[in-house]
Order: sequence, then structure tokens, then C-alpha cells
Amino acid sequence: MSHNAKISRLWVGHDALQGTSLVQSSLASLWSPINGFLEWFGELGIFVWQVMRATVRRPFEGRELIRQLDEVGSKSLPMVAMAGAAIGAVLALESRHSLIRFGAKAMLPAAIVFAIIHETGPVVTGLVVSGRVGAGIGAELGSMKVTEQIDAIEASGVNPYKLLAFTRIAACVLMLPLLTLAADFAGVMTGWIATALAEPISFQKFLHAGFAGASFSDFLAPTFRTTVFGLIIGVIACFQGMRSQGGTEGVGRSATSSVVLSSLFVMLADVILTKLILVFFP
Repeated sequence: MSHNAKISRLWVGHDALQGTSLVQSSLASLWSPINGFLEWFGELGIFVWQVMRATVRRPFEGRELIRQLDEVGSKSLPMVAMAGAAIGAVLALESRHSLIRFGAKAMLPAAIVFAIIHETGPVVTGLVVSGRVGAGIGAELGSMKVTEQIDAIEASGVNPYKLLAFTRIAACVLMLPLLTLAADFAGVMTGWIATALAEPISFQKFLHAGFAGASFSDFLAPTFRTTVFGLIIGVIACFQGMRSQGGTEGVGRSATSSVVLSSLFVMLADVILTKLILVFFP
């Protein structure tokens, strides 16, 4: 074999090794986020199971639950009401302009009421609460985790999943429908005000026209789907907070990831629940 043939074979072998290593690194870069995603879901499932086990055991931590109801409900009420009021005014202005173009101005009250109750009120409430409460729970539990307060609670014989996680999750589940009602009421009020400023109409007539074609299921199902939003927000915020690592930077990451993940899952759940509501409550 000639000297040139040996050199060519060496170059071919070198190129093959480079190609193989490039493929391996590409596969590793693709597998790493998938593996991290699957690990995150596995840890979330274990966390949910531990919270469910702690739920049925005494004590029931009623005092802490009441405190969390105040934290989630009362302190979120002004922001939720303001968001609902802003959405109601915007819907009234935009809907009036659009319906006049198509000669359906008489449908304006019904369009405002149905849009707020069916979709806008629940979603706005879920996103506002995920921003305020999700960040608060993630930061609070994250700081307790990195300062080893959760370990101290567990060492004292108290179940941290019951005291810290269950009470916050239950508060989110219980308060989201009530906050949604507040957002709906504020949105309907500002929708009527915006409509009355453009063309005088009494509040009673506005409500009668808005709810004329509505049934109880139109009001019940969209409102109570926010219990699922509350469950998502509470579980993800508590989970992200109680797995914090890395000092103050870890606390910041926990708060940020709690808001981002809970908002994403709320929007995904909204799509799925809207389809289910249309199937079971046509």
C-alpha cells in the first residue's frame, strides 16, 4: 500500500470520528432538556402524592389555612377587581365599535356579559393570582428551604407538606372562584358604565339584556373551572418553592419559575377545560 493511501485512510478515520462525536453531542443536547422535563414531572408527581398523604392526617392546621385564605383571597381582591374592571371597560368599548359596524348594537350587553363570565373573568383571575400568589408562595417557601427552616419544622415532628403545602393549595382552590366572581362583577359594572357613557342605559336594563339568554350552567361551569386554576397555581408554586437550592439566587429562580410555569399551565388548562365545558354544557 502506498504512503498516500495510508494518509487518505487516516483522514477518513479522523473525519468519521468527528462525525460520530458531532452526532453524539447533538443527541445529548436534545436528550438533556427532555430528560430534565421528565425528571421534573416525576418529582412533581412524588410531591403531589406526599401532599395527598398528608391531607388525611391530623392535625388539620385550621389556623394556618385561615391565614392563607386571607393571604390568597383578601390581599388579591383589589388587584383582581382592578383587572376585571379594566377588561370590562375595554370589552365594552371594543365590542360597541364592532357590533355597530355589523348592525348588532342591541347585542352589546349580552356580548359583554358572556365574554366576561365565560372566558375573560376566569382567565384574568387565574393569571393575576398566578403572578401575585405564585411568586409570593415560591419566594416564601424558597427562602424557608434555603435557610433550612423546612428541615427544622420536619425535625420538630410537624409535617411540612401539611403545614406549608396543603394549606396554601387549599386556599388557592377555595379562593379562586370567589375572586372570579369579584372580577366578573367589576367587569360587568365597568362595562355598563362605559356603555352608559356612550348611550344612556339603566343598570337594570343592561343586566336584563345581558342575562336574557343565559342559563345557570353558563355561569356555574366557567366560574368553578377556576378551582382547577387554583390547584395548578398552589401545587406548582409550593413545589418550586420547596425544591429551591442555591441561596438567594435559588429563591429568585423559584419565584420566577412559579409564575412562569403556573401561568403556562393555567392557559393550557383553560384550553382543555373550555373544550370539556362545551362538550358537557353545550
